Parts: sequence; structure tokens; C-alpha cells
Amino acid sequence: MQVNITFRNMFATDALRNHVQDKLGKVVDKYLDKVTEAHVTLSLERYLHHADINLHAGHFHVRGKEKSEDMYASIDIAIDKIERQLKKHKERLKNHRPAHVHANGPVRVRYEVFSTKEEELGLTPEVIRSDEFLAKPMSVEEALMQMDLLNNDFLVFTRPESSDVNVIYRRKDGNFGLIAPGGESVLATLASHPLRRNGRASAAK
Repeated sequence: MQVNITFRNMFATDALRNHVQDKLGKVVDKYLDKVTEAHVTLSLERYLHHADINLHAGHFHVRGKEKSEDMYASIDIAIDKIERQLKKHKERLKNHRPAHVHANGPVRVRYEVFSTKEEELGLTPEVIRSDEFLAKPMSVEEALMQMDLLNNDFLVFTRPESSDVNVIYRRKDGNFGLIAPGGESVLATLASHPLRRNGRASAAK
């Protein structure tokens, strides 16, 4: 496993590097068969020590973030969060056959953050920040798992059979929303999914 560690607003030390690599290595060896790389950012902001750890495990990404008054504690808690996520999903990841095996490739998607300013003809958007990323092919079930692993509120992905861009997101009521092109529901295949049986998965309204 390749571990890339970035230090921001603080001195880089071998002790911190070794601590991250040792603790992270134990978790990876215990729960994952394949991890391509890990990206770790350690930073000091307003007297708080931030640890942001991202694992790229095959098709899935796992993330743990924490901040405290001690960097070692932040690292430990962030990695503990990753371990809990991996433990929760270990059996699903082991038994689930990815839908992207025979799918089309990822689709490049542009992401922009903008503000608006009022002019004579109405509101005009002004781009503050922009970026690009690859929306990877996966089933809705995989997207749910990926979003949970990343602890994100939404995920952009493509449908394996068509390369159509979809967005899955968490609703404030605790359910999930799905934005997809076309007039037919893509959730019919999730009838037997545990989240669906528990009433947590729902189409966007």
C-alpha cells in the first residue's frame, strides 16, 4: 500500500508518519484484500489538529476525518472511523459482484461552486471554484454503499448499462433520493435490498 502524507501548517515528523502507516496498515490488513493507495492530510488550524484520511480500495473509497487538540488522537479516531465503516461493509463488499465489471468506462463530470449577484436583467451566477472528477459506473446498491463508506451526503455515478449520469443523495427525513434521466424507475431492482426492505430507500420527490 502506498501512503501519501501531506503536512499543512505544521512540521513533518517521522514519528507521525510511522504512526499513520503502522495503525493504518493494521486496519487494511484486517479488512481489505486490495488497497491501491492512501492519501493522508495532517494540518493545524486554529490550534486544532486535523486528520483527513482517504483509502482507495479497489472500486471503493473510504474516508475518515477528525480534529482534536492532539494530532495522535485525531489520527487514531479518524482511522477508527474507517475501521468501523469497513467492518460494517466487509460482508457486503466480499459477497457483492460489482456491476461495473462489464460496464462502460467512467464519465468526466464538471463541478462548479458559484455565487449570484443581482443585475438589471436578474441574478447572474459567478463561478467561485470549479473542478472535474470521474463519475464511475455502478449499480444503485453500489452507490449506496460507496456514499456510506465516504460518509457523504450525495454521490454522482453512472449507470453501467447506459453511462447515464445519476445522483443519489441523503434526504433530511432519513431516506434517500435518486435523480436519474428517463421516465422509468431504476429502483425496481432494489426490491430485495436491506435498505429498501427497511423503508430507507426512496425515489427523489
